Amino acid sequence: MRILLSNDDSVFAKGINVLFRTLSEQHDVTVIAPDRNCSGASNALSLHDPLRIQQLDNGFYSVNGTPSDCVHLGVNCFLDDDPELVVSGINHGPNLGDDVIYSGTVAAATEGRYMGLPAIAVSLASHNGKHFDTAAQVVLQIIRKLQAHALPSNQILNINVPDIPYDQLAGVKVTRQGKRHRAEAMVKSTDAFGREIYWYGPAGAEQEAGPGTDFHAVANGFCSVTPLSVDMTAHSSLAEMEDWMNKDIN
Repeated sequence: MRILLSNDDSVFAKGINVLFRTLSEQHDVTVIAPDRNCSGASNALSLHDPLRIQQLDNGFYSVNGTPSDCVHLGVNCFLDDDPELVVSGINHGPNLGDDVIYSGTVAAATEGRYMGLPAIAVSLASHNGKHFDTAAQVVLQIIRKLQAHALPSNQILNINVPDIPYDQLAGVKVTRQGKRHRAEAMVKSTDAFGREIYWYGPAGAEQEAGPGTDFHAVANGFCSVTPLSVDMTAHSSLAEMEDWMNKDIN
């Protein structure tokens, strides 16, 4: 299978290198990834700056853009043959619950789906990850399953893997997104010239993290697999909203 592999931690990150080594044993893998860490970039595109692509000594391609730029460039212009699958990761840290809104890892997969391709995002649920090989093996297995069971055309998979040895995984669970509390306060400081600056504080604590959620699965040693819809329409609200929107306002 032809796979386009990207991420948001940069082309030099350990996660993408481990995943490339594992996938390339069985698949034709091309790496196109940002030249720097783009965590939190979400679906941003570089509309005001030209994109430049450079091949590194290891064969990977580095782009001076966002994760979405990398996938769009690869599929729409750079590659001679369209990939059959877009894979994003392995992210250094989890993408659970509300994290997916901001995640460049998830955004790269979403861009793949927007380009008409099946796509998955994978994260190792630790910022000091040791067991990237565990996540890589999970991805390899899930790709085999996708070859027999195609994803719906409006969905991607968001995969989160505990940072434990592969033989200690409790299994795989299909989950829904959990939810976090409101983010903690931003940190106010000053720069070297005495001017006010602000840093983002920690993400909000888990709010909805019970059985069935991605938070709960990972906390209990399971790999979490969450199908995400790239169509953000609130379909359940259409009929009711049409009813009150069309009523006269007194």
